[in-house]
Amino acid sequence: MSTPSAHPGQPPSVTRKRCFDPVVDHHTRVLVLGSLPGEQSLALQQYYANRQNKFWALMSDVLGVDLVVLDYAARLQSLLRHGVGLWDVVAEAHRKGSLDSNIRERNDNDLCGLLLRYPNIQAIAFNGGTAGRHGLKVLGELAAAYDIIALPSSSPAHTMAYAVKAMRWRALRPVLADVPCNHLSSHEKQGIET
Repeated sequence: MSTPSAHPGQPPSVTRKRCFDPVVDHHTRVLVLGSLPGEQSLALQQYYANRQNKFWALMSDVLGVDLVVLDYAARLQSLLRHGVGLWDVVAEAHRKGSLDSNIRERNDNDLCGLLLRYPNIQAIAFNGGTAGRHGLKVLGELAAAYDIIALPSSSPAHTMAYAVKAMRWRALRPVLADVPCNHLSSHEKQGIET
């Protein structure tokens, strides 16, 4: 949740913004890490709430399930059923607007602690360059224990063509192919295999 800046020298329009709790369980195989939620996401208290952000469409393509039509809680549950978790590299920071380039005075999340609590995670996917650069620094040597997948940002600020983004995001499929199928519907199983 964002709160007005109380730090001297910070313009009043710059606020301290905080990430959401992780969405992860013991079935999670891939942890997708963003940088820090944008303004619309913070306002709605939902990961990737900006309709111009293509995260939900890209994950729909990866999983073969239309997440876009689902309500938020069902989207999160579907990700978890497919072995996908969400979190952010940055726990909190000052940032004017939503651009990663405006992140200042950041405190990072305890990524290493989370990974140790969830040993089934095999891959870490960074949603965008900022998440990747900061996330790899936070992980340090622990990064070598995981498949690291650098994804083009789903943000509208990253102007790569959607088709190219979707092709690159499909790199998540091989890691998700071994997710236990006992908690997937037959439609969901078929989506991952294609």
